[in-house]
Amino acid sequence: RGEIEARSHKPDLVLIDLGLPDEDGVAVIHRLRQWSPVPIVVLSARTMESQKVAALDAGADDYVTKPFGAAELLARVRAGLRRSLRGTDALPELTLGEVQIDLTRRAAIGSAGAIHFTPLEYRVLECLARQAGMIVTSRQLLREAWGPDRVGDSGALRVCVKGLRDKLEPDPRRPRFLVTEAGIGYRLRAGDSDEA
Repeated sequence: RGEIEARSHKPDLVLIDLGLPDEDGVAVIHRLRQWSPVPIVVLSARTMESQKVAALDAGADDYVTKPFGAAELLARVRAGLRRSLRGTDALPELTLGEVQIDLTRRAAIGSAGAIHFTPLEYRVLECLARQAGMIVTSRQLLREAWGPDRVGDSGALRVCVKGLRDKLEPDPRRPRFLVTEAGIGYRLRAGDSDEA
């Protein structure tokens, strides 16, 4: 299903037809909006005003009626992406000891060279970086990185955090930057301080 794909791959934009084979597209839009701000463009042969209003009220950003030309669709996709970028704060650049991270470019480099993050590691790191210095609950990290159906899967989050520590910490067993807040969540301490 497309909704599952959206949770696991975090697309920049969603194109959706209201006439899906297994359910109504408006219901899918409504569920997507419960956890994701991704721009949604509807493609549909439904032309009644009430149908368009229902899709837009559910959370769609634009509505393209079939038949349509490729140029029009591409223009609407570009417009949706522009609005999305304007509404997104610039992602911070981080220094974690000897590691430099550019979250906008999804690039990191340490003393041994380039560091590769899995998509889940990147999403967890991005969530922590947006609130650097503050405690981020495990539930929030799970919701933002995995989607609303996985908020109870603390084991997956622990595995992901361990992977990040292995890549970012000088001594992963004694983390300086990605700190556990017992029973609550995690805190990202950016900078090169030795404080723990």
